Order: sequence, then C-alpha cells, then structure tokens
Amino acid sequence: MNNTYQNFQVAMYLRASDVAALGSDITPFKEHFETLCHSVKINKVYVETHRGLVIPAEATLVAVRDYLVSRGTQVAGGITVTIANAWHFNTYCYSNPEYRQKLKDIVILTARLFDEVIFDDFFFTNCKCPLCIAAKGDKSWTEFRLEQMTQASRELVLAPARATNPKVKVVIKYPNWYEHFQGLGFNLKDQPPLYDGIYTGTETRDATLNPQHLQPYESYLVYRYFENIKPGGNRGGWVDPFNSPTLDRYAEQLWLTLFAKAPEVTLFDYHSIDQMRIQESQRGAWQGQGTSFSFDAVTAPVRQQDGSLSSQATIALAAGAAFEIADRFIGRLGNPLGVKAYKPYHSTGEDFLHNFLGMLGIPIELLPEFPTEAPVMLLTECAKFDPDILTKIKGQLMAGKAVVITSGLLRALQDKGLGDIVEMECTDRKQTGHEFLIGWNRVYSASRPILVPILHYLTNDSWEEITCLGGTTGTPLLHSAAYGYSKLYVLTIPDNFDDLYALPPEVLNRIREVVMCGLFVRLEAPSQVALFLYDNDTFIVESFLDHSTDIRLVVDDFFPCVQDVLSGEMLAGKDLRDWRDQKTAKKGYAVTLKPHSFRVFKAGNQ
Repeated sequence: MNNTYQNFQVAMYLRASDVAALGSDITPFKEHFETLCHSVKINKVYVETHRGLVIPAEATLVAVRDYLVSRGTQVAGGITVTIANAWHFNTYCYSNPEYRQKLKDIVILTARLFDEVIFDDFFFTNCKCPLCIAAKGDKSWTEFRLEQMTQASRELVLAPARATNPKVKVVIKYPNWYEHFQGLGFNLKDQPPLYDGIYTGTETRDATLNPQHLQPYESYLVYRYFENIKPGGNRGGWVDPFNSPTLDRYAEQLWLTLFAKAPEVTLFDYHSIDQMRIQESQRGAWQGQGTSFSFDAVTAPVRQQDGSLSSQATIALAAGAAFEIADRFIGRLGNPLGVKAYKPYHSTGEDFLHNFLGMLGIPIELLPEFPTEAPVMLLTECAKFDPDILTKIKGQLMAGKAVVITSGLLRALQDKGLGDIVEMECTDRKQTGHEFLIGWNRVYSASRPILVPILHYLTNDSWEEITCLGGTTGTPLLHSAAYGYSKLYVLTIPDNFDDLYALPPEVLNRIREVVMCGLFVRLEAPSQVALFLYDNDTFIVESFLDHSTDIRLVVDDFFPCVQDVLSGEMLAGKDLRDWRDQKTAKKGYAVTLKPHSFRVFKAGNQ
C-alpha cells in the first residue's frame, strides 16, 4: 500500500486517554490503525503523554511507539498542559511550585521516550489564583503572563527536555485565536526563536454556530502569519472535525491549510476520526475541485447492498478523499503571494478583520514586521501598537508606495499626527445605507442596509472613491488622499464586519482594484469567494457560497491565456477596457464555481 502523499505529509494525534485505555494489550489499536490507514495515508503519529492529568503507563507508551516505528511510521510525543478537559480549559498554575515540578517531570518522561515533542495549544495560563495575583503585582495580566510563560518555556520545558535528550526537537503549537495570545501568555515575539519549530491550529469550524465565529479564510491566513513569524520553522497545520456540520466545511479546512503550503497536516484526533461517522445529512454540496468530485465518490466504496453506509464510513475516509484531490496539484503551486498586511507583535484592534477581507477575494499575507518593500500595504487598527507607525506610513508614501488604512486605524491616529498626511476624522456619528456611488453617477445596491461610521474631511483636499449613500447625504466607504509621490487610502469598516459580505460586487471590485494593485490577477465576484496567488503565476479561486456563482478573472494583459490546471482546459478571455481611460490593460475570463468548490489555474504566455 502506498502510504504517503507526494506533496505533503499527514499526521494523526493520539490522546493520552486513548493510550491509557489500551493498558497492556495494544492489539485493538493496531487493528484500528491499520484500517484507518486504508482511508487516509498517515505518515506520522503524535503519541500524547499527558492531558487533563492523565498520564499513560510508560510500558503502554513504549509499546505504541515501538509498534509504529516497526511499521515505518514516524512517531513523536505530545503534551497538553491542562488540569481538566472541560469546555473551559483549566491550565496549570505556573506560580505554583507543585505544578511547575509536575510539568518538568512530564517533559523529562516524554523527552526520554521520543526525539520530538509537540505541545498542544494549551501551553498558556488563565490562572488568577491568589499565588498568581500576588506574583503579578502592579503589572498588567498581559505583561505578567508574557514574562511568566516565556520563562516557563525556558526553565520548565526546553532546559529539562534538552538535558534529558540532546537530540530532542521541541515544537510549540499555537491555536487559532492569535489576536488575543498575549493576554494569556503566548509570546509570538520571544517564544518561536526558543523552540525548534512551531505548529499552527488551522481549525476554523463553523463561523456561525461556534462562539469564536472564525471565518473560513483563517485556515489559510493563520498558517501564513505564523510562517512569517518563524520562516521555515512552521511544521504544519492542525485540523479537527468538530463543529463542522457538513463535509464541505471539514474539507475546506484541510484544503486551505495545504493552499498555505503547510508541509504537514495533523488530524486531531485518532478517536474522533476513527469513531465519527459520515452521516447522510452531510451530503451537502461537497463538489471538491468543482468539476469531477462529489460526496458519492467518497462513500461509494463503503456503501452496503441496501444502500446504507458501512461502519467504515468515518471522517478519516472524507479526509483521505480531500487529500487525494489536493495531492494532484499542490506540488505545482509556487510560493504564496498576497497584499502585505502588518500586525505588530502583541497587538489588537479590529480583531480578525484580515480574515473577513480574505473572504472578499483579497489575498492577505500577514506579517509581524513592517514590509517596506510592499508597493501597496494594508494597515488595520492593530498597527497603532507600533509607536513609529506614522513615520513609516509617510516613508512609504514618499517612496511612491500606496498605503491603505482602515477607519479603525484612522480613528486611532487622527489625534496623533495623521493630520500631517490628511486632515480627516472618523467621527462618533453613524450612517445606515444600502446604496453606493462610484464616480459621479454609478449607483449599486447592497443586499441589506449596513451601518458605517461617518468620516469628515476637507473638500478637494482628498477624494471619495466610493460613497455610502444615506438619502441625500453620504460618507466615504473608500477615500483617497495624495501625499508625496503616492496616495493614502482609507477603507471604512462597518461596525459589524459581516456587513462587508453584503457589499455589491461592483463595490468590492473597486476595492480590490485599489488594494490589489500590482498583483497579476484579481476577481470580479461577490463576497465569500477567495483568491490564493503564487509566485509561479498559478492561482486558486474558491467559493464558500451555498450556490453556484459566476465570476470573472481579471488577469494582466502580459498573460495572454489562462489554463485550468486540473482539466487542462484553456479559457477564452476578452480584452477589458478601463472605464476611466479606455486603455486595454487586462483580460477577463468568465468562470463558474460550484458550491463550496475551488478551481486551480495557471496564467500562461502561449
């Protein structure tokens, strides 16, 4: 049996409770694992030594490890530092000497048994016991926890692990709530250089029926962000099947992780993917790459004579099918490209907005350092955490490079010197509107009224590119101000980020035209259609909509043709003329996307 994919590796996580339950006889695990590998090609297993105060017997850990090694499967240890496995996770108290010693003991055990150890994403602290309150003193909780957990990394994890096993590689996995890490001690600035690698939680689940309300695009963006924090050191992405009510939503998380060029995907976890069954109600609209894949293709091998699904119709089967599709083209993609967006370390403001913008068809490359080389840069409110941000913005504009800021950043900087660039204010007043003006007389309607802040500016000092109309009044949705050798753009963000999805395609097209200037392709499409670009002129378009949609690819005229990578079809394009100066500079290609599907393209020079 071919037990590997050509372009990436798949790992599985085995929780401590499942290891402990095996006892002295691991035969059932062997049988189940062999069956599992017929559904999905598993190259590696992370064997957990602790979670929720459960520590399996060392003999059981050794037996599982040795079995996996004997069959040619890579193996590593895993640690989850929790006290209880309830919905509200209770972390260790790192002010308590007993818990500090307990963690060191677990690390020593794990490093003695494995040459690689990964920390699942609970190596943070939410403890506010009397010991922690006394230790914090006058510091903020963020300051205290950042210092405490960085110290815990050095003293309780890395030092004992490396003293026990000089060959050991220690990896820290970070979860998906990256905007709030600093408040609980995850230190994205100081921890990654200490560890041998980092790992990314790319699970986004259902955006509506989950308290986090993470947008699907984050499965891509968060991996790219962490990769830019530790270039070459991001080991992979981690997906679970929970709170994904359809196979579409589960498969999308796996695909987006691979679109971000993760070398490995970890399936969490053995118990879940082996026990969770595919339900008929999940048939949904899973169309895979949009032309030749369907739910029936997944379930056909496990249909019984009466038409029902057999016990082998597990989530693992669906994961395997998703990986088989991705393996057909992932190796043909270059390095990801996107609009450079700056998020300073330990910053907050307009939290998770970049993922909503990604769902508008704007590819985002999120960076922890200011990207001076970017021809167009996107700055949201979180950039206010950089004390030199205004100087850096001026430097970009004087160098002839465009800068796009959001209304949230405008509000944060308007009393701190932004008036040197443009005298503009984000007021406390609001306006509800559903019609938008582009130019002098082109009006387009949104699918529902949206609420936006009213911006005040000086007529003829700066200009409205898109106006949100409110009867006989209006306020900028996209605004431009000349400065030096370029322009500062202000993008107004609704109070409810979901309202961005209600904007008409024509409005989104104009926003994309500005923000994506310099990239070789952009979309003309409704919201919730995403674009992924690569430096070898390949790109992916994915729809997260529940219905088929027609879009247009707008490609630089330098590329006279576009080819569907999977089908080989050459798309017929036509010259496009800019409505302002009538010059032919782009070619347009009409494309139809099925529900929850993607297509892969290559811009060529034939």
